[in-house]
Amino acid sequence: MTQKIGWIGCGTHATQMLLPQLVRHDVEIVALCDVDGSRLAQAGRQFGVKNLTSDAFELIGTRGIDMVGMAVGPEQHLAFGKAALERGIPVFMEKPPASTAEGARELLKAAERSAKPLVLGFMKRYSIGNRIAHNIIASGRFGRVLGMTGYYMTAPTYFAGNVDYSGFFLHHCVHYMDLVSFLVSPVREMNARKVEAAPGRVLFHADFNFECGAIGTIAMGTIQSRGTPVERIELMGDHQRLEVDDVIEVRWNRNPPFKTDDLCATLNENVDTLTWKPNFTAAANEDHKGYHALLTDAMKLFRGEASAAPTITDGVVAMERLEKLRRLLDL
Repeated sequence: MTQKIGWIGCGTHATQMLLPQLVRHDVEIVALCDVDGSRLAQAGRQFGVKNLTSDAFELIGTRGIDMVGMAVGPEQHLAFGKAALERGIPVFMEKPPASTAEGARELLKAAERSAKPLVLGFMKRYSIGNRIAHNIIASGRFGRVLGMTGYYMTAPTYFAGNVDYSGFFLHHCVHYMDLVSFLVSPVREMNARKVEAAPGRVLFHADFNFECGAIGTIAMGTIQSRGTPVERIELMGDHQRLEVDDVIEVRWNRNPPFKTDDLCATLNENVDTLTWKPNFTAAANEDHKGYHALLTDAMKLFRGEASAAPTITDGVVAMERLEKLRRLLDL
């Protein structure tokens, strides 16, 4: 049955990344909300929606909606998410769920009271390279994960006129506070250290000890251009290594023999390196970043089907880790 959706927040991210992927599912967007009138009108034209409002609580009160989605600020996520859940409406929201871990816990309590799901936009779990790596590990063919290294960088674009790292942590770093456990296991211990090249230009290393016994280090910071590749993950096992570059290129290095002196040398699918990257020349509506796959799992959950969608429970864990990270770095 077609799900009727009310959506709050019609900025670039929503109208170019989220809503185009949402409407590929069996949904009807019946109401849109934004405080910017011209942006709201443009989104209405783009998605064929006539019911437009600047009042989020009015949208949440719209009769007949099956789900509320939102991509606004963290404080608005908390307020609007609680209001929707209190009316018994399932919620999809972009990360972060709130500006604090306490706010995330408030949303968790509201979801538990309403017995309705709140799905969070941790799309890094669904980015195709990360998903391939996760599935290889889950298959048992990789063996025990022993280590994780990587980096996830951005430019200092959050700080125009005001060096406040809050936006960087809430909108950027929170992804990896979730992703490290998705790829390895729950975190047992975390430490961190930093260097600042200048105000707003910071690099830090977050070190993890995982419950499964693995260790890991992720470098994050604001000292790289967004115009260059900024993301890499390496997962290390015993004579095996998974490398994911920029979420779209995967290498599974295993334990091949030396081949140069073997006149019968060939490639063996059981021990030689396997690689994958997408064909960008194909005329296909593929979402390698993972928004479509994330929303597929979200819609399954909203229909009451089995789903691995990340929920507010995962959001609480990520936000608690994020706040610990900020305390360790004193940022």
